[in-house]
Amino acid sequence: MGLPDGWVTESPHDLTMNQQLTALGNGVLPAQARAALQRLICAHDVR
Repeated sequence: MGLPDGWVTESPHDLTMNQQLTALGNGVLPAQARAALQRLICAHDVR
């Protein structure tokens, strides 16, 4: 995902397991959006 080890699990905010999983799940969205846009741009440039 591009985050350093312990970024969520070793947080000083005492997150619950559910909060950690939510944070990790939400963190996937920007990386996925970037990958999708890169594929679209590359596909458009080929045409």
